[in-house]
Amino acid sequence: MVQMNDVKMVYESSGMVALEDIDFEIHEGEFVFLVGPSGSGKTTIIKLLTGEVQAAEGEISVNGFDLRRLKRRKLPQLRRTLGVIFQDFRLIDKLTVYENVAFAMHVVGAPKKEIDDRVPYVLELVGLNGREKRFPQELSGGEQQRVAIARALVNNPRMIIADEPTGNLDPVRSLELMLLLEKINALGTTVLVVTHEKELVNAFSKRVVAIDCGRVISDGMDGYYSYEIE
Repeated sequence: MVQMNDVKMVYESSGMVALEDIDFEIHEGEFVFLVGPSGSGKTTIIKLLTGEVQAAEGEISVNGFDLRRLKRRKLPQLRRTLGVIFQDFRLIDKLTVYENVAFAMHVVGAPKKEIDDRVPYVLELVGLNGREKRFPQELSGGEQQRVAIARALVNNPRMIIADEPTGNLDPVRSLELMLLLEKINALGTTVLVVTHEKELVNAFSKRVVAIDCGRVISDGMDGYYSYEIE
């Protein structure tokens, strides 16, 4: 599913070493938290896994794709196996809930019948029944994030990457969102949640990979790392 071996990332513009000696695996069907303070390297790992940037050293494999050797023209094939959820939702204001989710299928050339079948199913899965014709500005923050999750799910990815998905939500909505991601994981989709919210992580008995200063400092099922987050 995901394998990173001896990965080092250096930003050429500044010469800054963002990651060094990164080693971890995510197996199919796992639910994993990636945690760490601001500037620890969490965002860089996401960019590596989605092919946005390339490592200076080491090996990275995602869903069978070797990212150190993957040609740019084949990046869309990799990204179709991933569903990415962002903190700021990134919905299209002029499209309805249904249209925002269907758009992700149009982009990959899905036939109309498949779209007509799949979109209602996914909207029901994330609890947006009756919201299909509403526009993003007519929804609460929690509902907007559910639209973003539906959009990430609609092309049936093997893995969901959620980048600080609860950053704009209150604690109650944050918990609801995490329970939804847990439900999605139970249906067979691998889930990686990147966060710095200690209380939220501690509410779930999941594997936690903690990084700091560009290095993995712990990896296990024993909860959140002990130092204070920034």
